[in-house]
Amino acid sequence: MTKEKRNRAWYGKNDRDGFIHRSWMKNQGFPDHVFDGRPIIGICNTWSELTPCNSGLRDLAEGVKRGVWEAGGFPVEFPVMSLGETQMKPTAMLFRNLLAMDVEESIRAYGIDGVVLLGGCDKTTPGQLMGAASVDLPTIVVSSGPMLNGKWKGKDIGSGTDVWKFSEAVRAGEMTLQDFMAAESGMSRSKGVCMTMGTASTMASVVEAMGMSLPTNAALPAVDARRMALAHLTGKRIVEMVEEDIRLSQVITRASMENAILANAAVGGSTNAVIHLLAIAGRVGIELSLDDFELGSDIPLLVNCMPSGKYLMEDFCYAGGMPVVLSHLRDKLRPAKTVMGGDILAYAEGAECYNEDVIRPLDNPLRPAAGLKVLRGNIAPNGAIVKPSAATDALLEHEGEAYVFENIEDMKANIDREDLPVTADTVLVLKGCGPKGYPGMPEVGNMPIPARLIKEGVRDMVRVSDARMSGTAYGTVILHVSPESNAGGNLGLVQTGDRIRLSVADGTLDVLVSDEVLATRRAAWMPEPPHYVRGYAKLYIDTVLQADQGADLDFLVGKDTRPVTRESH
Repeated sequence: MTKEKRNRAWYGKNDRDGFIHRSWMKNQGFPDHVFDGRPIIGICNTWSELTPCNSGLRDLAEGVKRGVWEAGGFPVEFPVMSLGETQMKPTAMLFRNLLAMDVEESIRAYGIDGVVLLGGCDKTTPGQLMGAASVDLPTIVVSSGPMLNGKWKGKDIGSGTDVWKFSEAVRAGEMTLQDFMAAESGMSRSKGVCMTMGTASTMASVVEAMGMSLPTNAALPAVDARRMALAHLTGKRIVEMVEEDIRLSQVITRASMENAILANAAVGGSTNAVIHLLAIAGRVGIELSLDDFELGSDIPLLVNCMPSGKYLMEDFCYAGGMPVVLSHLRDKLRPAKTVMGGDILAYAEGAECYNEDVIRPLDNPLRPAAGLKVLRGNIAPNGAIVKPSAATDALLEHEGEAYVFENIEDMKANIDREDLPVTADTVLVLKGCGPKGYPGMPEVGNMPIPARLIKEGVRDMVRVSDARMSGTAYGTVILHVSPESNAGGNLGLVQTGDRIRLSVADGTLDVLVSDEVLATRRAAWMPEPPHYVRGYAKLYIDTVLQADQGADLDFLVGKDTRPVTRESH
C-alpha cells in the first residue's frame, strides 16, 4: 500500500483550507491534475547575484524541474537566504545558522514531500543541510560547481590561494600593483565556486562521499553541460526517493560521517569541514566529536589541488573526480546508504583515473598522511585544529615567544609596523575572533606575515587564534581554539612574551606558564563588550555554541519532525 504523501495535508482536502491552498497556486497556471497526490518537490534555491558562487543556480533549477516533471512529480522552487562568502561583512559564517533556520522553517511550513538543495558557496551547503536535517524529508544536493580555472600570463591561477600569494608578493616588493590588478581580472572567469579545494569544493566533495548527491556532483565545472544533465537526473531521482521514503537521516549516518572525514583527508579538504560536519551531525542526532576527525589522520593526500597541491578543480574533474577518490579509498570506506539507495561503493564502480598526477594512487600519494590534526593543551583544553598538508613541515614542532594581537583591529593596525618586535620564530596570537567574539568566527586565522619579515623572505610562521581560515589558505595556522577568548578561554590570557610550544606529532598546544599565573591573569580578565546588541546577531552571540560543538545555536541542535496540523485560516 502506497503511503499517503505529506502534501495531501495541504492539497488533498475538499474543504475551505484545501480550496485556499490549491486556488492560489493555480494563479501560476498549474492545472487540477498536479494536485492529484503526486510527489511535490521543493527546490530550495540559494541563487543570488550577491553570491557569485551560486549565480548559476537559477539555470540549474530549471534542469531539476525537467527531471521532476519527467518522473511524474510537481516541482516548486522557493528561495532562501543566500550567503555570499566573498561579499558579506563581518563574515558569512555569522549567518550560516540563520540560513539553516530559513531552510528548516520553509521546508516544514510548505506542503512538499522532498527537497532538492541548490547551494555551493561555503556556508550555503552546510546551512541547507543543517536545516533540512531538522525536518528529515527525502533530501538530495546539487552543488553550484567550481569555476573554470583562473588564467593569467598564460598560466593557471587559483581562487584564494593565489590571492594570498600575490598579496604577500606585492607587500614584499616582488610583484607590481599593476600585475596584481591584472591578475584580478583573470581569476574568476565563469560562474561557480572557488576552483581550488576551498571550503565550497570541499563540502561538495564530502557531500558526494556521504552519498547525499549523485556521483560526479563535486567536480563538474559550473558551466559544463554535464552539470545541467546532473540537475535533471537529480530531479528525477528525488521523486523516486519520495516513493521509496529514503529520508536524510537514512543517508547521513555515523558511517557516512566517517566516510566524509576520510574523504576530506584524501582530497586535502578545508579545515572548515570540521565545524560544518559537527553542526550537521548535531542536527541529525549523531554523536560526533572533534576527536573523530583523527580518523583521517593517516589517510594519504591523493588529490593534488591547491592549496595543498598544484592543480585546480577543473583538472580534478577531467582526471575522474570523486568516484576515483572513492575507488582508491574502497578498502577504508564504511558501508553506508546513499540517495541512490545502494551502498557508497556503487559510486566507485567503473571509476577510472585519467591523470595520476592530479589524483594520485595510494602507493604514490602527495603526502603519506594528510588528515587534519586535533590539538589540545592549556591554550585549547577543548581542542584546536591544524591542517598539516597546507603547513610547513619544519614548523609542526615548534617553540617560540608569543606576540599577541588583542583583536582584529590591533592586528591590522600593527602587523606592518617596521619596529614590530618579532622574528621568524615568533608565534603570532590573535584573540577575539571566535563565534561570540567577532562575532561569527571569521576567516582571519591565516594572519599576514609581518611586513618586515616578509621583506626578509619569511613566508610562514606559527599562528594561533580562535578564528577560522579560508579553505583556499595555507600555512602553519592553528585554528578553532576552544573555548574562544571571548568566552573565557585561556587563549584570552596569553600575553606577549609568553613561550608557546606546538607539537603536532603529540597533538599538543601549550603556553609555558604555570597554572598559578594563569589563575592570577584570569582574576583580572574582563570580557570585551559585545559588538552587537540587537537583532539576529544578538541572538547568535547569546546562544552560539563553541567551535568544538559546531558553532550551531544551542536551541537548534536536533530535529522536530512533527507534522504541522494548524491551518492559517
